[in-house]
Amino acid sequence: MRATVIHGPNDIRIEEVPDPVVRHPADAVVRVVNACICGSDLWAYRGVASRTAGQRIGHEFLGVVEEVGSEVRDFRPGDFVVAPFVWSDGTCDFCREGLHTSCPQGGFWGEVGSDGGQGEAVRVPFADGTLVQLPRETVGEEKLLPGLLALSDVMSTGHHAAVTAGVRPGATVAVVGDGAVGLCGVLAAQRLGAGRIIALGRHEDRTAIACRFGATDVVAERGDAAVEAVRELTGGQGAHAVLEAVGTEESMRTAISITRDGGAVGYVGVPHGGSAGVDIGQMFGRNVSLRGGVAPARAYIPELLPDVLSGAINPGLVFDRAVSLDEVPGGYHAMDTREALKVRIAF
Repeated sequence: MRATVIHGPNDIRIEEVPDPVVRHPADAVVRVVNACICGSDLWAYRGVASRTAGQRIGHEFLGVVEEVGSEVRDFRPGDFVVAPFVWSDGTCDFCREGLHTSCPQGGFWGEVGSDGGQGEAVRVPFADGTLVQLPRETVGEEKLLPGLLALSDVMSTGHHAAVTAGVRPGATVAVVGDGAVGLCGVLAAQRLGAGRIIALGRHEDRTAIACRFGATDVVAERGDAAVEAVRELTGGQGAHAVLEAVGTEESMRTAISITRDGGAVGYVGVPHGGSAGVDIGQMFGRNVSLRGGVAPARAYIPELLPDVLSGAINPGLVFDRAVSLDEVPGGYHAMDTREALKVRIAF
């Protein structure tokens, strides 16, 4: 089969790799229907995050089950499924508590020795604990596939930011970051009933999506100017809940600074650099809470799925380009140069 392989910075190739097979009784083999490129994949593409030459890449996919191991109870060949970006056994203490990302037997797609999601097929460990069933008939609904694919990571991650920040009906929410996760954070805040949503971003095509997702205000400034703008919009108080979806020191400093006293920051941006901008002294005096981390997408997908199927939310709007597998290297370049927001791969 063919799959996306990374060999070094700016070196993404489509290569022949061994076909996936059932190795353990709890495995399933899934033929990929849709996958995508994540903003976090760009850290490896740029050489910021190290990868082994020849390593598979990609962690978001929809697919059809082709084969299952003898211990798989919940899935059969032909089932249409979405895979969260982390596999998990579904039975450990952490999985039962809804924190599948801490499963001792879990892992991330694309790790050395595992299959990446940007390929024609994937071996899925612990299929029952990992995969989520989709209605079989939706496999052919092209308009619905992007929204379903978004559940594998970006919509679930944006929802995690909103939940950990304590978004509630009527609250004022600010979202730092206009990438796919930040935009899905706007949508998640709207879904949870936020009364006002301030989107921080300077790219007009992206903030236009934020407004479609429910943003009531847009702040294009950065740094101190952004803090001043949000404070002005909120009568000097700041936002009850702030979603941080970037991961830089500046974005975290901004997020903490625009949080209302007694409010909370939900952080989901992968931290890069130093202390990640966290000033405990500033937080202590104002009773600002900080929660978040890697989103347990497997816990959130069943909750979010009915709203995608019904059309109540459409996170698939974050995909602004679709490519074939052969065109994936160009998709990485397009996202790296901001020519594309998020690239979907159709098989």
